[in-house]
Amino acid sequence: MAAATNVVDDRVPSLPKDVRPPITTYSPTMWADTFTSFSFDDKVQEKYGEAINGLKEEARSMLLAEGSNADKLILIDTIERLGVGYHFEQEIEDQLHEIFKFQSEDENQHDHDLFTTALEFRLLRQHRYSVSCDVFNKFKGEDNKFEETLSSDAKGLLSLYEAANVRIHGEDVLEDAVAFTTHQLKRMVQQLEPVLQCQVKRALEQPLHRGVPRVEARHYISCYEMDESKNEILLELAKLDFNYLQNLYRSELHDLSRWWKKLDLISKLPYVRDRLVESYFWGMAFHFEPQYSYVRMAIGKILAMLTVMDDTYDNYATLEEADLFTEILERWDINEIDRLPDYMKIIYRFILNLYEDYEVEATKQGKLFAVPYAKKTLKQVAKAYNQHMQWFMGGQIPTYEEYIVNTVVTSCIYVILLAIIPGINSASKETIDWLMTEPKGLIASTRICRYADDVGSDEVRTSKSI
Repeated sequence: MAAATNVVDDRVPSLPKDVRPPITTYSPTMWADTFTSFSFDDKVQEKYGEAINGLKEEARSMLLAEGSNADKLILIDTIERLGVGYHFEQEIEDQLHEIFKFQSEDENQHDHDLFTTALEFRLLRQHRYSVSCDVFNKFKGEDNKFEETLSSDAKGLLSLYEAANVRIHGEDVLEDAVAFTTHQLKRMVQQLEPVLQCQVKRALEQPLHRGVPRVEARHYISCYEMDESKNEILLELAKLDFNYLQNLYRSELHDLSRWWKKLDLISKLPYVRDRLVESYFWGMAFHFEPQYSYVRMAIGKILAMLTVMDDTYDNYATLEEADLFTEILERWDINEIDRLPDYMKIIYRFILNLYEDYEVEATKQGKLFAVPYAKKTLKQVAKAYNQHMQWFMGGQIPTYEEYIVNTVVTSCIYVILLAIIPGINSASKETIDWLMTEPKGLIASTRICRYADDVGSDEVRTSKSI
């Protein structure tokens, strides 16, 4: 393959190195002082906790009770979709292990209906069991198309649709299933009874497997509440648990917002987006369970920092300033700070202080080994931001290959993953060494994230120009 080379495009004017780019003005945060004024009530939280513990024991008894595999699958699915599965990880794993063993030995699997077959497939695959999509071939006719008799089975179609969304590359039967179920569910959705209609509408908007667990739990609670056959114990547990975690998140956002307000970066750097709460939401999507408070807070802080850096490179710095900042960040020495313009001194001090705090926490958790990796990945992001700026302000268009290599870094996945290491008990130096080998799955996810972000940005620009 020929070596990749930058192309100078006469249609893209280059800017002098001392000229600022056109500055975008962003809307202020929509949250104002919502979280800084939040008052956490320990007694209310304690009452929630006591009620949850009592209901958990009743739910655990349900999981351990005798019953058919089909009934167990429905119970596990209900518990997980209500957002309380994390309380019963071992019990659920034990049940699914037994179901998987039975499935491997079951000679009467052809008797299972579409709903049960798809539910079993999805749950086992989501729990990392190796299951074959061949189980769905029995629902196809001689023409290799799904049988038309399935078109009236709304419950089965929804189950197949959700199962098809955990497909992997090369599973043609599930590719066909997505098209078939999407068409059929859209056709019938308005005629469905309220509970099923609620579930179908949400699934078509956001398949379960691709959703944020807490968001999907909130949607499912609303649907399940309308179900006349609902389990009142599970519903009450789900509501209490949701409120308990929501209070925890609001408390974390309170602390995070006070930290951010004290820094006062938005008044000092008015070109920067104020998106702290949205940054925290990424952390909550990453790990919603109560024991991962450090992870959520760390992602909130690190994404706020990356937003400051990104907007500085993209929206304010001159080429000359960007080069200088990248060079000085590479040195990682507070004694170099006076070489920077005043506004960049604020950013540089912010970054170094943030990573000093990180080092303290990493030391506490016995994960000091993560610190040099964390600094290294941030330096790489700065270089990648700078490269992107040089291309597009310097009038150069990168080759596709060069762009893709750079976007793996600007996705910031490595900075984020290194930021949370102190909050993950099982993380070790071997974990980081493995990450540094650039596993295919991780690189693929960074590209998908980058493509989605680029498409979204383009759609916003297009809508504004119409």
